Amino acid sequence: MRSTETGNGRQGAGGPGNRVTIAEVAERAGVSTATVSRVLSGRGQTSAEMQRRVRRAADELGYRVNSIARALRNSRTDTVGMVVPSITNPFFTSLVESVEHALGREGKELFLCDAQSDPEVEARRLASLVARNVDGIIVSPSHGTASGAAVQETADRLPLVQLDRFVGGTDTDWVGVDDIAAMRQVIDHLHDGGARSAAFVGSQLTNSSTEQRLAGFRRRAAERDLTVLEDWVLLGDYTVEFGEAAVARLARMDALPDAIVCADDLIALGVTRACRAHGIDVPGRVQVTGFDNIEFARLGEPALTTVDQPRDRIATEAVRLLAAAASAAADGGERGPCAHIALIPSLVVRDSTRAPAPRERPTDH
Repeated sequence: MRSTETGNGRQGAGGPGNRVTIAEVAERAGVSTATVSRVLSGRGQTSAEMQRRVRRAADELGYRVNSIARALRNSRTDTVGMVVPSITNPFFTSLVESVEHALGREGKELFLCDAQSDPEVEARRLASLVARNVDGIIVSPSHGTASGAAVQETADRLPLVQLDRFVGGTDTDWVGVDDIAAMRQVIDHLHDGGARSAAFVGSQLTNSSTEQRLAGFRRRAAERDLTVLEDWVLLGDYTVEFGEAAVARLARMDALPDAIVCADDLIALGVTRACRAHGIDVPGRVQVTGFDNIEFARLGEPALTTVDQPRDRIATEAVRLLAAAASAAADGGERGPCAHIALIPSLVVRDSTRAPAPRERPTDH
């Protein structure tokens, strides 16, 4: 038999319901079976006209690639697993969408798992994906240290890329945003808008995102001489409710800061909501910033100034790194040093912060 791939036909050359073979597609298109295989697998180069002829013939015959047989031959499944801390967080929802689109352009499917912000659940999800023979895994670890063992164990078995969050001490690639640079943009904008003191509201220091953002906040605030009282650093979780609770605590203190820097948009939306409830004008009395630029950020009252993460670029880089790791593993060669790609974000200025004060123009004497 010359046929190496078969598909389930709607109405093939052999009659309704019979399997259509790759040889029949080749005969209809007037090309070799090798050419059909190259076109339908996406491997190897063929002309645009050749691709058009083959795909038209396949459509006319109702040919469908047998993905199971192809996976057995190629030792791959064209599937990638992804594990995120919480699918209920809008940022991760949009990040998953970007990754799925990036994978789709490579002809791959996504298996998504929710770690429920629990390292033990996360470890089970990773093990399940390995058991499903996915070609690789993209993970945003739920915990900065407790996730380490499972992430490394998984990376020892198949290609793995961390994105957004990361655990240190692991032999994996990572791609995400430069949180230090992001906080530099935030503090400079607030300072230019008249802030001389600032609070930070984030999650507990159990993940790299909050750790890096708090470190960047402290560093730039010190460089711009912003007052940061220790009581103004409030750590809880990435929820609207914690943002509201943080403002309640700040309102009971002797003085309010000029600005409240939030580690994500959900917290920031809770902060602006609570400020309205406590009669604190935003941005007149207190400026507020978020992080992630989720869809709800522009719908807040007031609309939220926030850091925009380049999600599509992050996803594209993660898929590229995963493909490179898979290729190196298939070739049996030594992998190079792990990549650490920190993309520079941008600040989206809306109504929750003040515009820079106009500079005085020099007068002529």
